[in-house]
Amino acid sequence: MFSFRFALGAAVVLGVASGAALAAGDLSRQTPIEVTVDLGSPGKHEFAPKQLKFETGKLYKLILRNTSSDPHYFTSHAFSQMVFTRKAQVTQQQNGKTVTLAEFKGAIREIEVYPGQSAEWWLVPIAAGRAGDLHCDIKTSDGKTHAELGMTGEIVIE
Repeated sequence: MFSFRFALGAAVVLGVASGAALAAGDLSRQTPIEVTVDLGSPGKHEFAPKQLKFETGKLYKLILRNTSSDPHYFTSHAFSQMVFTRKAQVTQQQNGKTVTLAEFKGAIREIEVYPGQSAEWWLVPIAAGRAGDLHCDIKTSDGKTHAELGMTGEIVIE
């Protein structure tokens, strides 16, 4: 009788543990890890931070915030090949709340964020590596790109 109860108890514990493991991999149940990137700042063409770090298998909400007076691109073809995009959203602050204006699904290689606006990219890194091609190709009035003025960065996925 003791061994039956032990076996039954072990089966219940294993069932609960495996259910928890399955839920951890369920993207609809994961709480996203928020990572915010500032695209430029008044008078500067830069990504802040300049290096982004992610881990495979985790859900992220990458917030791209443009506080400058110029539009900016967040472009990385290498990064787009290393992630699964759940969705990308255009958001706006209205009456102190973040409101979603549009949502996109599928492969994303480049997001343009207009001055004073932000976008959210919900993604899961699926491959480890480095993407050294983060840049902004918008041109200034003198013909130089923002990347040529220093708006470049690196993305590391572990």
